[in-house]
Amino acid sequence: MALLEREQMSSVNILEDQIRECFGRVVYTHKTHETMADICAERLSLLKIVQIVVSAFAAFGALAIVFADPFWLKLGTAVLSFVTLWVSGYMKGFDPGGTAQKHRDAAATLWDIRESYLSLLTDLKRGSASDPEATGRRDELQRLLAKIYKGAPQTNNKAYVAAQKALKESEDYTFSAEEIDAFLPATLKRTAK
Repeated sequence: MALLEREQMSSVNILEDQIRECFGRVVYTHKTHETMADICAERLSLLKIVQIVVSAFAAFGALAIVFADPFWLKLGTAVLSFVTLWVSGYMKGFDPGGTAQKHRDAAATLWDIRESYLSLLTDLKRGSASDPEATGRRDELQRLLAKIYKGAPQTNNKAYVAAQKALKESEDYTFSAEEIDAFLPATLKRTAK
């Protein structure tokens, strides 16, 4: 193999390695946003249940005060009313439902980027994308990602750890070469089983 051909192959491999890294990072970010949306939705569900239960007890206490007048009943009803107010205020101020939707939207947008990286890897492997074309597509994906990341809500370590666990245990899109290969078509795999 001529020196020029080896240098060109090396250049393609370097570009492919970088795109694989980007693909892996987007997979993790996508899964983390999906997980974060689930966490927010679970929090919202729990808060709604707490709100309903506490409101029911507060209403029961208010009704009971009509028929009985012990101090503990008045105090308990007042405390439950404040807890109901706090839960309602928390849900209004932090809006876990709205936050869950923002994470779902970010994940949906990242899915398209993830699939675009996969398509780019496919084109590189097939040789249907030249080095300059692949570099241009990579750069465009990076610009799109920067916009998405700028507008995406923050995730937390709990969501990342849960996403990482889900990706590794189910062998869903993951970061190592072997884990990425588990989800790539056979022609795109880089490691042997």
